[in-house]
Amino acid sequence: MGASVAAMALLLCACLSLAFVPLSVLGAPASAAVESVPGFSGTLPSKHYSGYVSVNETHGRELFYYFVESEGNPATDPVVLWLNGGPGCSSFDGFIYEHGPFKFEPAAESNSLPKLTLNPYSWNKAANVLYLDSPAGVGYSYSKTRADYITGDLQTALDTHAFLLKWFEDYPEYQANPFFISGESYAGIYVPTLSRNVAHGIKAGVKPVINFKGYLVGNGCTDDQFDGDAIVPFIYGMGLISVDMYKNVQTACNGSYWNATEKTCLQNLNDIYADVDAVNIYDILEPCYYPESSSLRSNTRLPQSFRRLGETKGPHKIRKRQFGRAYPLRLPLKAGRVPTWPSLSHALFDSENVPCTDDRIADSWLNHASVRAALHAKSAADIGPWELCTNNIIFYHDAGSMIPIHRELTTSGYRALIYSGDHDMCVPYTGSEAWTSSLGYKVTDQWRAWFVGRQVAGYTQGYANNLTFATIKGSGHTVPEYKPAEALAFFQRFLSAEPL
Repeated sequence: MGASVAAMALLLCACLSLAFVPLSVLGAPASAAVESVPGFSGTLPSKHYSGYVSVNETHGRELFYYFVESEGNPATDPVVLWLNGGPGCSSFDGFIYEHGPFKFEPAAESNSLPKLTLNPYSWNKAANVLYLDSPAGVGYSYSKTRADYITGDLQTALDTHAFLLKWFEDYPEYQANPFFISGESYAGIYVPTLSRNVAHGIKAGVKPVINFKGYLVGNGCTDDQFDGDAIVPFIYGMGLISVDMYKNVQTACNGSYWNATEKTCLQNLNDIYADVDAVNIYDILEPCYYPESSSLRSNTRLPQSFRRLGETKGPHKIRKRQFGRAYPLRLPLKAGRVPTWPSLSHALFDSENVPCTDDRIADSWLNHASVRAALHAKSAADIGPWELCTNNIIFYHDAGSMIPIHRELTTSGYRALIYSGDHDMCVPYTGSEAWTSSLGYKVTDQWRAWFVGRQVAGYTQGYANNLTFATIKGSGHTVPEYKPAEALAFFQRFLSAEPL
């Protein structure tokens, strides 16, 4: 009897002791650890985790993440969420082609894995980086309820906020770390809407408390008028149309192009669009590649990432990856249903292929059974094949202009960096520069060059309320892909609250 009481007392003490263990000691879930990365033969310089977080257990709505610990000091370095756009595009775009921990090289033989080496410009040099496939139906994320694939800006922000709250519960050791939200292209909508939800949650006392500090947006969709009116001046400024064409369209459209309906204005706009049709929309400096595949239209174009792989010949279909945004020149951001890239390409080009893009490396790696198993992702038999940009979802832009949200966030004390590759014709820097200026904030850092080493990396202007606008010289739509060293530099400086 006495021994039993003693044993029970010891058990009770053990339970009470466990109850008072600091959250930081409990650590990340062991089941999420990525023990090895197929295609990589070295030693990982930091820990990797991946898996699913349920944002609606009733519907079976599961969002997939890949988390890369910092190579610096994971315990104190910021946590940065990364979101690719589309809508409908996987954030493995950023992981594989932009700022992830690895550089991916094409497989030496068909059906073999790409070769992975360490990326010297990975963003986890400076932060713990969390890549998220969002919304459900994108990448490895899925739902057991088909109706969940009809969604929009506001629901996506709600789901991603729910994801973050549960993720920080699973990784409590990171709750005190500074937290930032980042993304590019259509994530110009995702980032501010999610940031607003996080900020409102903090104010309302939602637990766990996220130590949210600010956000970054690259070549991001923001506002239908600013985005739509930015393209023609950009085209002219880059020398792609004549001064007469520019004067004619200005006169015909009264200087506004985003919502044109008048016949003469539309005719002038169509002349301009036809003039730049053969230019790489994602980086006007990049030459176009014309594959010899009979399954593609002759004017399908691929940028630098395809040419690194070498020319592909023969009749087989070439799968291509997109650089982030679902709007070509003719479709500025407007309220209502947003076409995904596959549906848009079918309508405009009579093809499911996206111009200027190649996703074969990502496609071959993320659809390999060994990779899906290593990353704790559901099998293709369960949720279908991984696609860089999917047509599975029906998506609505229902959040309106982002400018009021940016104003709310920056005047509430959150830091913001709005950056633009200055040779992107898809979401030109001219629009981002215009809307940041339109906020009317006092200029605290006059327009000037910023440097990496002794070289001009771009130009920047700083505003009151911790708002910074910056260009990256010579870069296209996906800045870390085109200018990795410069991207890592501004990323590190922004996280450290240093001026560019």
